[in-house]
Amino acid sequence: MTQRDDAPSRRPEAPGRGPAVYTAFGLAAEAEPLAPGLHVVATPIGNLKDVTFRALATLAAADAVLAEDTRVTRTLLAHYGITTPLVAYHEHSGEVVRERMIARMQAGEALALVSDAGTPLVSDPGFKLVQAAIAAGLAVTPVPGPSAAITALMAAGLPTDRFFFEGFLPQKAGARRNRLAALAGVPGTLVLFEAPHRLPEMLADAAEVLGGSRRAAVARELTKLFETVRRSDLAGLAADYAASGPPKGEVVVVIGAAVEAPPGPEADADLDARLTAALARHSIKDAAALVADETGQKRRDVYARALALTRRADEEP
Repeated sequence: MTQRDDAPSRRPEAPGRGPAVYTAFGLAAEAEPLAPGLHVVATPIGNLKDVTFRALATLAAADAVLAEDTRVTRTLLAHYGITTPLVAYHEHSGEVVRERMIARMQAGEALALVSDAGTPLVSDPGFKLVQAAIAAGLAVTPVPGPSAAITALMAAGLPTDRFFFEGFLPQKAGARRNRLAALAGVPGTLVLFEAPHRLPEMLADAAEVLGGSRRAAVARELTKLFETVRRSDLAGLAADYAASGPPKGEVVVVIGAAVEAPPGPEADADLDARLTAALARHSIKDAAALVADETGQKRRDVYARALALTRRADEEP
């Protein structure tokens, strides 16, 4: 296959290191050299089989793997026979550490950034390093893969056409309820992370602030041996966990959007008044478009109401 003209140049093998190798299905594979820069690599959230071949090749070929917790990442690398050096990079890593990593990449090294599990930069400190790399004019290459937020959304059984990822809510009850109130009007499914020991009180707050009838799901230990997904409304889930107590393992909470209440008589009267005034000056189509923009209602609904008002006016003696 002809190489693209804009393909990044490949970094030669590091001095003193042999070919980069990883093992999968009992077979050893040689990874191609990487271009210099930062490679942001998604890793499994539990099941080690969820890693991609591209992720393995990147981790094997990198000069170093920057890990949130080197003990966790070491297990993954050992499972696939990868011997790339590990470097700790976590929320306490300061500017000096980032400058050191930037200098390494400017010298021609390829560094792989991973989180404890899943996709880096999702509720972890990696974005600061990405920002620094971009500011330094270095290439940032995403290597996509598992994500706890998306995996939970897949299993929740709630609408996925529009969703909002919140991450962790505040730990203190007052701040948590204030944040939930701010999220109440989000027109889509909410995806949140929560520490298991805070889950019962968080669900109780969510039921109180967002309404107990909102559909929700609690996904626990996704992709792992004891994976469970509980689906109910917020009131039911809050009662379940109040009775059973905090669960064990990693938790993702998915909450459906609020169900819009049908407009009341006052809203209907306001819409009719606006349409009547607009129809006196515009065509049905233009009047409906104008009023829909003013009120934020769907154009097809406003157009249907405009037609009904026009027919009523034509039928009146």
